[in-house]
Amino acid sequence: MLTCHEIFGFMPATLAVGILDATFQADKPTYRAALSAVAAARKVRPEFFLKKPKTERHPAMLTVLAAPRLEETASLLLRQWLTVSQKAVLVDFLNRLGIPHQDGIVEQFPATVEDAALKAAVEELLAKYPEKHVAVYLHCLIAMKLVDWPNLPALIQQDPRVQLG
Repeated sequence: MLTCHEIFGFMPATLAVGILDATFQADKPTYRAALSAVAAARKVRPEFFLKKPKTERHPAMLTVLAAPRLEETASLLLRQWLTVSQKAVLVDFLNRLGIPHQDGIVEQFPATVEDAALKAAVEELLAKYPEKHVAVYLHCLIAMKLVDWPNLPALIQQDPRVQLG
């Protein structure tokens, strides 16, 4: 399965840019941290990127975010985007599976979920939200080691709607 930096590398560029835009709008400290990490990886000062318009800055940032050395930064951005901009996806998924949560945040996921329940929850998400948003969420559950459900990677491999790349 994919890691967080690979998720950035395989998702559609428009979605990845959208994640950066959403972070820029909703969480300036996280955006600044990501910008600083990208700048450090490129061995430039953050101001170098800030001087560029977002239409140039974000694609340039994405090429670096897809690299293994920025796994932690990619994870931070994905986590922020999911919990702020995609909260409804998380809440609907967790409610459908009957997993206790606080606004989409789970203290501890169950060790397993039934195949039929997982498939039904994913189908409900796909009927309601963009496929690639659902795909990113499902991949993040695995990449961030939030769940270790053997049926989730199997479902992803069998359903092209939730695959990235």
